[in-house]
Amino acid sequence: MKIAIVCYPTFGGSGVVATELGIALANRGHEVHFITYKQPVRLELLGNDIHFHEVHVPEYPLFHYQPYELALSSKLVDTVKHFDIELLHVHYAIPHAYAGYMAKKILEEEGIYIPMITTLHGTDITLVGNHPEYKPAVTFSINKSDVVTSVSENLKSQTLQLFDIKRDIEVIPNFIDKKKCNTEFTDCQRSLMAEDNERIITHISNFRKVKRILDVIRIFHGIQQQIPAKLVMVGEGPEKEKAEVLCDKLNIQDKVIFLGNSNEIDRILCFSDLFLLPSETESFGLAALEAMMNKVAVISSNTGGIPEVNKHGITGFLSNVGDIDDMVKNSLKILKDDSTLLQFKENAYKVASEFDITNILPLYESMYERAHKSNLKSSY
Repeated sequence: MKIAIVCYPTFGGSGVVATELGIALANRGHEVHFITYKQPVRLELLGNDIHFHEVHVPEYPLFHYQPYELALSSKLVDTVKHFDIELLHVHYAIPHAYAGYMAKKILEEEGIYIPMITTLHGTDITLVGNHPEYKPAVTFSINKSDVVTSVSENLKSQTLQLFDIKRDIEVIPNFIDKKKCNTEFTDCQRSLMAEDNERIITHISNFRKVKRILDVIRIFHGIQQQIPAKLVMVGEGPEKEKAEVLCDKLNIQDKVIFLGNSNEIDRILCFSDLFLLPSETESFGLAALEAMMNKVAVISSNTGGIPEVNKHGITGFLSNVGDIDDMVKNSLKILKDDSTLLQFKENAYKVASEFDITNILPLYESMYERAHKSNLKSSY
């Protein structure tokens, strides 16, 4: 099948999932076309089955903000016609579903009918999409999609609560490719990050306010007061400077390492003992899943879709949002004893394996087939 995928090409979870999905589909013999404003960060190789089409937004002085949705819709139309695309899969409701619908209507004027799948990822619904200025357009786009999926049961529930949705939403969870997670690095070089007697704590995100970055620092501060430890912070974002200031204030700047963005997540996680995810909300918790697949226990907030990934008392622990003391206490339960830590690590890997792409990819392929057959029937 010839599939066009629209996503954000950044380090965020939705872009990562969309890119990994496209790569896996190409490996299964599908022809995949990524359409976005720059090449996705996880898309390293292009070839006969994987293509990238850049959306150019022309500069025009009339516009205060350049109309990306219009450029994207036009690019979709051109790509569908030129490459005989059979199915459109847009990730993130804003503005991709809206642009996709406009492209569908333009194509229908020329007698071309193509099904559109919209996958909801989280903030496109709970944060941006629910804003009064966007809500009508998001509601319309979801209802006009041929198929709608969400990455967790929690996100599906929130979508139905926040919007007037008149169609079914199918839950297909986020996934991870076990084959790509190398947990056996021979050059792991743990000693570069910490002393032999120190536990290594890790946090990976885009450092936005919703990630509660300052809570990460405070949790670590509590941990290192009880046991020797180092904190590795991976990512960039608006809360980074505040986190650095807090480290100085707590006098732990020599125990916290800020690495910035990285494409070597597995190499970083291979020597980690504990992953911190105290977010205000997460639609799924993809960063936690990546940690778990690398045999890292997780301390997280009990919010959004995280409990569907991090199993309390098995792969880690869940606490109420902002309950730093409880997160410190739970962290120490895992870290103080080597045998306990090892058991949590093994449990994390076992649960994460349930989300391996080999289990999730067939769900997408089945959905594509249903959408494609339904579209063929309706076009006659």
